[in-house]
Amino acid sequence: MPALPETLLEVKDLVTAFDTDAGQVTAVDGVSFTVEKGKTLGIVGESGCGKSVTALSIIRLLPQPMGKILNGQVLLDGRDLTSIEDAEMHKVRGGRIGMIFQEPLTALNPVHRIGKQLSEVFLLHMDISKKEAWDRSIEILQKVGIPSPEVRVTEHPHQLSGGMRQRVVIAMALACKPSLVIADEPTTALDVTIQAQILELMKSLQAEMGMSIIMITHDLGVIAETCDDVVVMYAGRVAEKGTVHDIFERPAHLYTKGLLDSIPRMENTPKTRLQTITGYVPGLMELPVGARFAPRSPHPDAKAYMESEAYQNERPELLEIEPGHWVEDHPVVRVDKLTT
Repeated sequence: MPALPETLLEVKDLVTAFDTDAGQVTAVDGVSFTVEKGKTLGIVGESGCGKSVTALSIIRLLPQPMGKILNGQVLLDGRDLTSIEDAEMHKVRGGRIGMIFQEPLTALNPVHRIGKQLSEVFLLHMDISKKEAWDRSIEILQKVGIPSPEVRVTEHPHQLSGGMRQRVVIAMALACKPSLVIADEPTTALDVTIQAQILELMKSLQAEMGMSIIMITHDLGVIAETCDDVVVMYAGRVAEKGTVHDIFERPAHLYTKGLLDSIPRMENTPKTRLQTITGYVPGLMELPVGARFAPRSPHPDAKAYMESEAYQNERPELLEIEPGHWVEDHPVVRVDKLTT
């Protein structure tokens, strides 16, 4: 009998909000998921759905003073990161959890050499000398596939290509051999060939180091290539979650199906329009309590539902439709409830 997977990270009912001039807006609304040891979880959704805010909530790097976690738990090996002291969180961030940011040019300091920035990571989390930190910086650059690392450590970020800079950011995230790496759209700013190299690098480093990864992206191709489990987010909530096979082979939420149908495929008739999801993501100030995908749903009862009290007052639960496969439970957003 195979061993049961071990849970590394468990996010429970996470609610994150921002104070604005127009009032408080909730960007992440009751999100729950788990990340297993050695596995990759993908979080996918359109821009503004709460993917990055979820990541920043996990590592407590929300913009201050306006960003705050209002509710929920973030359990790393059973320890709630939302309630520990800032000094303790400082040790976790970079030590137990590494972060790969979306744009390496903004993640790296333009006025410091690569070696100095990498050394700082080692010096913050380990009791070692500056010489040893410098040597380890060269070693980690070599591990992420940067040629002539002893030369690169003396250079500034602007002297490296986009792919090289992203490798440096990956090296910084992996420097202290974290248990979990959060990758926020790590390939968005790169061309396709470099993107494939970076994804392959992350897979090989994961196999070598045994870490878990949260891959945040809007690219379903990246999800299919790298992930074991997937969370589909829409308007701050989980629309559907399951294994990568559940999501791609048996999508249960109409939003998930819409995302998959919009992918260009080789078997599509040439020069025909791609399928799209009508409408747009609602603004954070105008979110209903009910099923938030309803205004864009092709279900014939969607309009009547939006005029009902339930749309304004009743939040749909997540339903487990098969082991490990959960979907927002309302007829107007369920694939199996869509009448043709």
